[in-house]
Formats: sequence, structure tokens, C-alpha cells
Amino acid sequence: MTKKKNEADTLDSIPNLPDNSNGLGSIRINHSVIAGIVRLATQSVKGVVNVGGAGVVEGLTDFFAKKESERGVSVTECEDGGYEIEVRVVLRFGVDLAKTGTVIQDSIREQILSMTGNHAKIINVVIDDIKQEAFEQDDDSDDSWSGPNSE
Repeated sequence: MTKKKNEADTLDSIPNLPDNSNGLGSIRINHSVIAGIVRLATQSVKGVVNVGGAGVVEGLTDFFAKKESERGVSVTECEDGGYEIEVRVVLRFGVDLAKTGTVIQDSIREQILSMTGNHAKIINVVIDDIKQEAFEQDDDSDDSWSGPNSE
């Protein structure tokens, strides 16, 4: 009997698409797919280093997440339709944090709407950390060390 209840819970957690039905049945999108869309939309924003928490606790939580697409992203469905999304990010040092957060929200909103036809009603961006990107060397510079007896 618990198996039937778990199957029913799983079906309830997968939202239906809006009523664009053609009479053949329903179309459902799993929340992990929505989380994947959120991750890709977030990673496409300039200044984003990583999607997912940067702390030890968040890292362990992300490591044990069911799927790669769920790491750093939480998706729930609102009672009146649409999605409530939380995405945790690490940004590059030097970017305007507020502006980058807004660009992330816009990117997620646009991708969710275009790919699912459903709205993201709430998009919370949590900036967990900032990172300095690795130093990039110029190709024409010769910074190699030749040692004291190289002559």
C-alpha cells in the first residue's frame, strides 16, 4: 500500500503544462528538468563562476543530490501555478553583484517561459561566494624560469 502512495506522491510532484492539450493526454515536466534549465540559463550569464553552494555544507548537500541538474537549484510549484525557484551561485570577483543577480533572474525567467510555457513567479538568487578567476598569461610573454646556471 505504501508503494501506491509513493507513486501518487511522485505524480503529484510533477507539474502539468498549461492547458495546451490536444486531447491525447497530459504533458508533465519533472522538476529536475526545470532545475536543469535553471542551471544552464544561470551558467550562460557573464560573471557566473559556478551554480551551487561554495561552502562545505552546501557542497556535501550538492554532492548527495539525486541528479546533477538539482545541484544548487530548488524548484517548487506555486499553488496558483508557476514555479518558485532558488538558485545558489558563485560569482566572479569584481562584477556588480546586484546587476548580475538581476541578469540571472531575467535569463531564468525567459528560458523557463520559452521552454515550458509556464511562468517563474519567484526567482531567488543566493550569492554564496565570490571567486577570483585564475590569472591568464599573454601568449607572447616569456615568464619561464631558466635557473641560475642557464647561460
